[in-house]
Formats: sequence, C-alpha cells, structure tokens
Amino acid sequence: MTIQMEAVAAEPDPIRDAAVVEFAPYGDRESDCPARLILDLFDNSWLMVIAYTLRDGPLRPVELRREIGGISQKMLTQTLRRMERMALIERHRYPAAPPRVEYSLTAAGQDLLIPILALGAWVDRHGDTVRSAMFGGDLND
Repeated sequence: MTIQMEAVAAEPDPIRDAAVVEFAPYGDRESDCPARLILDLFDNSWLMVIAYTLRDGPLRPVELRREIGGISQKMLTQTLRRMERMALIERHRYPAAPPRVEYSLTAAGQDLLIPILALGAWVDRHGDTVRSAMFGGDLND
C-alpha cells in the first residue's frame, strides 16, 4: 500500500489548521496533555524509519535491516519489540523450519505514517535552511 498526501490549494498553515481541531479536556496543566506521547514516539529515531519502511506491507527482520541500512541487529530487535508493545506493529510467526517471522503495521502504525510524511514534507521544504543555520556555510562542501 502506498500512502500519498493530497495537495491542497492553499499553503498549509499549522497554526490555522491546529486551531480547528478540538481536543477533549485532559487535565489542569499543559504538561498533562496526552499529545506528549508523540515525544515518546519520536524519542527513538529508528521507530519512525521502521514504520516508514513497513508502509507497503509486511517484511521479515532481515528484509527490514537490508532496506533500512545502518541499523544493528540489536537496535532493530529492541525497536521492533518496543513498537509491538506500543501496538504500532504486529508480529506474525509462521510455523516453518526454520521459524519465519514478519512484521506489519497495525491501524495505529498506518495512521502514524501521516505525521511521518508531513515531517518529511517539512524537511524537504526547510531542511537545507535548518542545516545551513546549524552548520553554516555551503552544504555542498
């Protein structure tokens, strides 16, 4: 399955767009906001990469590692377990010799692709500016 963001006629305005969303009451302080969960998700950079890599369907761990590149087996295993505990992925074990395991996104994992793609669009639009400000000079040096 391929996820595509629909183009809109007007330029996106996060402040305007956020203003139309109504959230249920969540507590007396801003720190009580359940949206802080997103910080837990983005705290592990591999989580987003794995979710994005699973966007088109189930993959075996060896396929995930090959597609992602640069991730150790230990980190892949830890992140897959964490994502499974968070109900973002499902682990499918097939009775075979040797045992075969595949991972796929749950409905929550599929929905997580929406902000991942939005952040990708933001980076595409502003990444060079941010990198230049952080590291200075010509990015092609």
